[in-house]
Amino acid sequence: MVSGLTCGKLASWTIAAVLLQILGLSFFMIGFFPVKPTLPGFSGPESYRMPTCEPVLNAQDSELPPEKLRSFYKELSKVPPSYDRLVLMVIDGLPAEFVLGRDNKPPTKTMTEAMPYTQSLLSAGKARAYHAKAEPPTVTMPRLKAMVSGAVGGFLDVAFNFNTQALLDDNLLDQFKRIGWNLVMLGDETWIKLFPKLFIRQDGVSSFFVKDTIEVDFNISRHLDAELAAEDWNLLILHYLGLDHVGHIGGRHSILMAPKLKEMDDVIMMIHTHTILHQRNNAADTLLVVVSDHGMTSSGNHGGSSYEETDSLALFIGLSIENSDSAFNVPMSASQVDVAPTLALLFGVPIPNNNIGVILRGMLDSLTDEQRLRALQLNSWQMLRLLQEHSPGLLCGNLTGIGGDIGLLTNQDVDSTNEKLGYLFSKATSSHNMWLLRQTSDVTSNSNDDLELAVSSYYKFLGNASEWLSHRATDKPINLLLSGIAIMLISCILQLNIVFKLFKEVFIIERKHFSLSKELNQVWHIDESFTLIGILIHVLSLGASSMVEEEQYTWHFLTSTLFLIFLLSVIRSSLKTPASYFMKSNKHENNHPLRKSLSNEESGPTTNDKSSRSKQLHENYQASLILLVLILGRVLRGWHQGGVNWAHLPDISKLLIQTGDFYIKAFQIITLLGLMVLGSFAFSLVRRRISLVYIVWISYFICGFLVLLHIIDSQSNIIGPTYSSVNSMAQIIYICVGSVILFTVFVSPWVLPVDHEVGSVITGLKSSSQSNDMQSSSFLLGVRDCTYLIGTTFTVFWCLLQLLLQQRINDIPVLIVYLQEMASIIYFSSYRTKHRQWVEVAAMYFLGMTGHFGLGNSNSLATIDVAGAFIGISNHSTVLSGILMFIITYAAPLLAFLSMLIYISVKDMNDLLPNHPGLDTLHLMIGFPCLLPLVLNSVVLVAFTIILLLMRNHLFVWSVFSPKYLYLCASTVCVYIGVLIIAFTVVYTRSVLAVRSGVKSSLYTNSLDTKSVSDD
Repeated sequence: MVSGLTCGKLASWTIAAVLLQILGLSFFMIGFFPVKPTLPGFSGPESYRMPTCEPVLNAQDSELPPEKLRSFYKELSKVPPSYDRLVLMVIDGLPAEFVLGRDNKPPTKTMTEAMPYTQSLLSAGKARAYHAKAEPPTVTMPRLKAMVSGAVGGFLDVAFNFNTQALLDDNLLDQFKRIGWNLVMLGDETWIKLFPKLFIRQDGVSSFFVKDTIEVDFNISRHLDAELAAEDWNLLILHYLGLDHVGHIGGRHSILMAPKLKEMDDVIMMIHTHTILHQRNNAADTLLVVVSDHGMTSSGNHGGSSYEETDSLALFIGLSIENSDSAFNVPMSASQVDVAPTLALLFGVPIPNNNIGVILRGMLDSLTDEQRLRALQLNSWQMLRLLQEHSPGLLCGNLTGIGGDIGLLTNQDVDSTNEKLGYLFSKATSSHNMWLLRQTSDVTSNSNDDLELAVSSYYKFLGNASEWLSHRATDKPINLLLSGIAIMLISCILQLNIVFKLFKEVFIIERKHFSLSKELNQVWHIDESFTLIGILIHVLSLGASSMVEEEQYTWHFLTSTLFLIFLLSVIRSSLKTPASYFMKSNKHENNHPLRKSLSNEESGPTTNDKSSRSKQLHENYQASLILLVLILGRVLRGWHQGGVNWAHLPDISKLLIQTGDFYIKAFQIITLLGLMVLGSFAFSLVRRRISLVYIVWISYFICGFLVLLHIIDSQSNIIGPTYSSVNSMAQIIYICVGSVILFTVFVSPWVLPVDHEVGSVITGLKSSSQSNDMQSSSFLLGVRDCTYLIGTTFTVFWCLLQLLLQQRINDIPVLIVYLQEMASIIYFSSYRTKHRQWVEVAAMYFLGMTGHFGLGNSNSLATIDVAGAFIGISNHSTVLSGILMFIITYAAPLLAFLSMLIYISVKDMNDLLPNHPGLDTLHLMIGFPCLLPLVLNSVVLVAFTIILLLMRNHLFVWSVFSPKYLYLCASTVCVYIGVLIIAFTVVYTRSVLAVRSGVKSSLYTNSLDTKSVSDD
């Protein structure tokens, strides 16, 4: 029999399918995540005029000198600036709940006591506070842009957060600079990247080195005395990062949180007493604005859309704000983008032209009634210009008034939207004009009622316009999206076709070889049917937002049910399979040391007793392996609640955290020791323990010892200002792990002995065909030996690396995932006729995905572990930290791929070709381990891409479906990397051994010829 599907064909078609998938995915992402339409340039004097349908050219007015431009703005605005100087204090990651409480309840006693001065300002009516809701993604860069421009950026700003570019859109800082302000910035260097060459003084620090909780804030506070005494600045930006870093390290309930809040409270007191309380006789009035860019989850992360992450603070402290009314002290709800128009009108500059924020209620109470209405009018004019950009022709024709209070939905047609917004704007304008008319007439009326009607009408228009603009789905090029989906669909069909051909070839071989086995001649088994149905269930579940948020339950169900089916299969097999068949099958399975070590434990005193006893022990052993996987899976399921909706519920990790640092460290050490024992046992199973094996073995112990030292040192220095020794140790571990893995992969195939090199004399006494068969068998055995050593090195060193990088509470789950993968490999290798290979590969893939969520990951960006991405990095590097973040996030799936190398090494491919041992079986060795993960990922990717297209106007498209799509794209990269490692390792090993076998065979043939001539 000659195989129709060669390794070359398989590789060529697979590469073509992958390239098509990348092309289609690129098309779809470019089309689905475009930049929202924005108005070009900067707002100028035209902001103070009623918008028209004709373009307004005002370049000459905008080019006035700063002083004249400031006076010109003041004249046009008719709203005098309330302040002259601004201190913008950003406390990164501070939830508003810490200061203002939640659900009309005051903050906890601990939080109140941590910020006594701030609480005294609030209770005395000397500050105005807001729960300022931040839009997802809740990461620093897009949130800063929202506060200074009033615009909501694209969703992919979460990626640009790690590589911030200069902000070119209209914003407050550039507006301040145009009227001659001097700007000073201290803190997060994101400001410097957004606004290069804008500050007269700056001292930036990296926002990503989250291990630093002290120096990062001290670097700001050390300048405060000098800056508060200086009079050469108009805007002082202070961006404190320490509180956010405390959250990343220990969560929002960290013991470091209260001291850090007290430190921030002291800064607020210092600024208030130095610049505000002593300014009554000074012409320059200063406003202190304390804001946070986002909140944090209970674990201290952020990036998602939960209340804890979006609940940011906006606190205004100034003389014009003071009010003794008790109602004034009640915190109000607002949007984070509302900060931009409020500050613009308070300081007399035009509102940024892409702003969708609304003036904060209560912040203009110090103005006259006419000035308040004028401010709302200016905000409405600016919003109207932006609406005209999104809906050309708005208010350019005859208005059709519509009444009622129907809600404004973002998926209404444009005409309906124009009518609704046009009516609201006209009503506000009419109410304003009516109030002005009655102020100058002798008609007696209730002036307050007219004023309130005009104010409420403006706020209703602004609120509806802001909501529509913020939630409106960007116009997406449907042709580009459909083209991307079509290309990905072609790629998916091509991959399925390759898998079906491979499955057909293997199935034909199995039917011929196992013709006596009625069970294996069945077309479908229950495990195969469930695997296919499970994949279909998973795909269908992705259409529901709740199932996307709680995807971990789907994977736990699929994995546990599949292994329960395996257990049922073992029990049923024990009742049917005769012992003689077991012994016959077992003869073919003892070629690898792992199988030998298992079979040697099952010997008995006599042949019949041995057969019966071996069968019973073997089946009990199989059942115990499956039970081990199931029990460990249940522990993993309860380790993290995961997801979004029930993440706050108790779980094992939370209980362990409550026990204290000592017990956590003890479990870390126990986990490390357990991994060292398991890794040593795995290395002991290598058949030929040459010096290379001992070198790798010793290196493993050295790395384990270094990880132990890092665990001890990092925990004792967690609040220290520097981490040079800890970082140096982590860097040594990186170098050691990388060097050993590369050394093993590239050197072991050249030096590991091959069986026919030892038994060449015996081979020479046999016939030519027998010699070739034995040489082929020994060659394949040599490939498996090398692959086993490389796979073992990969897996155990990968686990050591995870013990270094993962949150310390995740060390035990890492060991659990490793044990599950190894137990499943031993089970699959112990009885070759139990399951088809593609089911076994799917089971290992399921274990990897279950482990992914078992380590605390979810489809929310908030569960990404940022802190671990900077272990061993002295200076911030976007590339290195990004790689470490990827390694941490996809630890379990990549471990599953690395474990497949061990699976390949113990899976005897000669069983599939008993009569053709010399046939090239490379595609049979790596076909399913490489192709099946690609196909499973491709099916899910195509299905969810179609779902995302259909859900593009869904309420949760940006908070649920889009983050999931980013995770799915990252999972695709993970699959590519895993498949590449498997394919390269096996192909390289076979190629080297083929070269060595060819050389040895040639030398041996020459020696036989020489001996034959001498004998003659």
